[in-house]
Amino acid sequence: MPSSFNHSGSSSGRKLIYIVQQTGETCQNTYLVIHVLCCVRSLGPPPELVRQREAKWIKIIDQWDRILSKKSSKVKVQCQKGIPASLRAKCWPLLCGAANRMKQHENLYETLDEQPALQSWVDVIERDLDRQFPFHEMFQSKDGHGQRGLFRVLKAYTQYQPDEGYCQAQGPVAAVLLMNMPAQEAFWCLVQISEQYLPGYYSPLLEGVLFDAAMLTWVLKKTCPAAHKHLQNHGVEPLMFATDWLMCLFTRHLPFNTLLRVWDLFFCYGVRVLLQVAAVLVRRVLGRAEQRKQCQGQMETLEKLRGVKEQVHDEDDEFIAEVRFLHLIGL
Repeated sequence: MPSSFNHSGSSSGRKLIYIVQQTGETCQNTYLVIHVLCCVRSLGPPPELVRQREAKWIKIIDQWDRILSKKSSKVKVQCQKGIPASLRAKCWPLLCGAANRMKQHENLYETLDEQPALQSWVDVIERDLDRQFPFHEMFQSKDGHGQRGLFRVLKAYTQYQPDEGYCQAQGPVAAVLLMNMPAQEAFWCLVQISEQYLPGYYSPLLEGVLFDAAMLTWVLKKTCPAAHKHLQNHGVEPLMFATDWLMCLFTRHLPFNTLLRVWDLFFCYGVRVLLQVAAVLVRRVLGRAEQRKQCQGQMETLEKLRGVKEQVHDEDDEFIAEVRFLHLIGL
């Protein structure tokens, strides 16, 4: 079972969602409000604040079972502030339920790791290894611990889910997990993401992605109608630009420190965070009239959306605030 913080739901039983925007009627008004609230962009919290947050998380971890059932609001507040880097290896598995799955199947990962894999999957996985964060020192060497660990995690997943196998979008997701935790924890987090948070995302038919891409159309209509109208006028569907965003959990489209902050929220709140982030990114690209005027056609619009990383700064508190200001409510 997933953690009680996971509100993702299955692809067949997902609830429709809508967005209540609390900070203005237009994209531009909302952006200005949040810009005023976050006008001083931080390069990261000061060391004393990091130590305070570490102390709070250590207390939460020590009392996890009780806090999980009685004080979930305390955990949510701390996730919104950002989990200290030193504790993500412990906190992410707790939040997503991977720690519990690992206890229930204590030796399963080792068993899967020792088993020989189907050569067809081995060939596909090995082909992708050096494509995951090629400039990160952990993954630069073919024989380094990063690529070896990534191969082991992905190979184990194909044995754990032989009918589903390996999807290329799982590569960067597993790589980010391995940057933050050991291989066994990374494997079980990948299982939870694939089964509980994003069911149907990595299956052959991609039904989960198709559903959420359709929902993103509705989300954009509510949060930024001008951008939504621009997309409609130029025949741009969310599947054309957001499929990679959603399936890879923005690993290729956000600066790394901002990505980790988004994942803190994702493990706490579930798939709704991905839709919030996607809406904010579209708003950053097409929210202002002068931005839309620069995109006179489908190709120009898609090019801007695919280069969305330029619109977000690393350790961007303003971006996280924009994401949090969009509230998703189940109907």
